[in-house]
Amino acid sequence: MDLTYLRTFREVAKRQSFTRAAEELGYAQSSVTMQIQKIEKEYGVPLIERHGRQLRLTPPGEELLKLFVEILDLYDRSKETIAQQIGGTLTIGTIDSLAAFYLPPFLQQLRTRFPGLNIHLQTEQEAKLVSKIKDGEVDIGLMLDRSTADSMLHRTIIREEPLVLIAPVGHKLAQLKTVQLSDLNNCELIVSEESCIYRSLFENLLKEHGIIFRVGFELSNLEAIKRCVMNELGIALLPRIVAQEEIERGHLAELPFYHPEIHFDLQLLLHPKKWKSQPLQYLIEMVMAEAKAGTLGL
Repeated sequence: MDLTYLRTFREVAKRQSFTRAAEELGYAQSSVTMQIQKIEKEYGVPLIERHGRQLRLTPPGEELLKLFVEILDLYDRSKETIAQQIGGTLTIGTIDSLAAFYLPPFLQQLRTRFPGLNIHLQTEQEAKLVSKIKDGEVDIGLMLDRSTADSMLHRTIIREEPLVLIAPVGHKLAQLKTVQLSDLNNCELIVSEESCIYRSLFENLLKEHGIIFRVGFELSNLEAIKRCVMNELGIALLPRIVAQEEIERGHLAELPFYHPEIHFDLQLLLHPKKWKSQPLQYLIEMVMAEAKAGTLGL
């Protein structure tokens, strides 16, 4: 079979729709339908079944999808090997905060080491990112979490990534030696989008302790959140790497707030059967070396 059919099958399984798969691949829907029918004829069993308007894989379809992902990964590996690993594509999946404030130095080193490498950086919500790693759509994932995102994936904890509560310089809470949860009663928060994992963590903690708070602004842009805090519109909880520069320059105040639940681990996630290309291996080594140097205080 043409490898195009395998990619089409993978896309239909992901989108659970012939129409959406066709739109994503740039094919006519009839072409997608024809390719799936040829695969089913080749294997002699139904691979996709309808439930109302929804599509889902049959048990044979689920097993075949796993094999197709491996085959496509092997094909990508063969192309890179033949190209002597001087080109190819590396797809990195991550979240907005890491894409903006953690990864750029590593991307620059990758570009210097592999001038012909195409680097694709995809930012997603945590759940979607995990799904893309499992489906083989990204080569490596970097995210913040407190536990194993999925037991199927290989997880390496790079370091603990603290969250900081930031406020305008001169804010009354910044004058305290220690900020307790009770001091946050009636606070006004500037938050990221509702799906943000550290937003939900913080809000749930406040609710569990009966702390009354108000969401003043909900923003998807991290820079916008920091600007609103600087302009005294509220306080915000962000990963330290996001606000570190403004704190050091005295543009934002880091509140002396600590709670054992307010932290995450910076995690590296890989599919257990993912072949490590030379650029991917180099990225992993850079990340781990930086983490080790940080631990040693170098």
